[in-house]
Amino acid sequence: MSTRFRPTTLTGHELELREQVRRFVAEEFPAGEYLPGLGINAEASPEFSRKLARQGWLGMVVPAEYGGPGRTAVERFVVVEELLVAGAPISAHWVGDRQTAPALLKFGSEEQKRRFLPAIIGGEAWFCLGMSEPGSGSDLASVRTSAVRTDGGWVLNGQKIWTSGAHYADFVVTLCRTAPLDGVKHAGLSQLIVDLRSPGIEVRPIMMLNGFHHFNEVFFTDVFVPDEMVLGAVGDGWHQVTSELAYERSGPDRFLTSFPLLRIFLALRARRAVGAEAEHRIGRLVARYWVLRQMSLSVARSLDAGEVPAVEAALVKDMGTTFEQQVVDVVRELADAEQRPGGDLFDRLLAEATITTPTFTLRGGTNEVLRQVAAKSLLRGAGRAA
Repeated sequence: MSTRFRPTTLTGHELELREQVRRFVAEEFPAGEYLPGLGINAEASPEFSRKLARQGWLGMVVPAEYGGPGRTAVERFVVVEELLVAGAPISAHWVGDRQTAPALLKFGSEEQKRRFLPAIIGGEAWFCLGMSEPGSGSDLASVRTSAVRTDGGWVLNGQKIWTSGAHYADFVVTLCRTAPLDGVKHAGLSQLIVDLRSPGIEVRPIMMLNGFHHFNEVFFTDVFVPDEMVLGAVGDGWHQVTSELAYERSGPDRFLTSFPLLRIFLALRARRAVGAEAEHRIGRLVARYWVLRQMSLSVARSLDAGEVPAVEAALVKDMGTTFEQQVVDVVRELADAEQRPGGDLFDRLLAEATITTPTFTLRGGTNEVLRQVAAKSLLRGAGRAA
């Protein structure tokens, strides 16, 4: 097996959509009047998310049958790319739009689709993901949170950590063990849609060094989850999660998070004479942005073709999040070398990026784990070819 990143470009229709989004962004965030955020680290603004909903830009892949616009993964890519470049406050709707809606379409019951998809599309319900646990890192198959059968549903007990947005989300899609561990860690896992207002749930904040609140610990103590809130089939959790990760790992959010910092830095130095070395370093960043963009866009095309490009998505996430950290390092070094007054906005974004960039290579699976995923797949393909 080899990875496949097919060359692709935006169609005329997709370019027209991009212009529509750019006009919307320019009106919402006038130059010099808006403090941009850094990707999904930007603030949660339900009000802004509902504005996107009114434009038809939430739940874009949801078909008309469930109240959605029935657009493509590439069209969603176009919208998301422009929002990330602007540093828009996207966190409130992010998980529901990126991951929960496609998962419901693929695995959800008819009742779940009718209930949740219109709420996601309309910006009326927020979701988060309960995957990582203390001590398990990116090894999702080792989760210990468990659900035991009871009359009419399940009793959930356990703990999740690094749960982004749990402090404002309505529901957490939780990976848990519904059958005893019996040799194969991947077996016996299921996904439950858990109402965060249920009795027995405690959400504790994990504060960043700058006081920013994005991550949380979530504790489940004898939480009742009705049968109709099982996502997909009982025991198929591992297959479902790995399928979803193609959406989580491959989008432009994996390489554009630190872009607003670079954009503001370039604006500050636009009229200053700079050395050849600085120009060379910036040029290399721009070239790598373009390569990663092409890789991510290729994955979106594959998703539209009904494929599950898990390895390609893992590579985008690995290379993209590593690059995002490198962007911050280069900008900091150039700013120091030029001894240039930064200004409040630049200094704030640089400080925030310095604190948050270490998390980029952890979310959605550590890069070390993703390299193992890619290597195992490539080795299996080489073995079959031999």
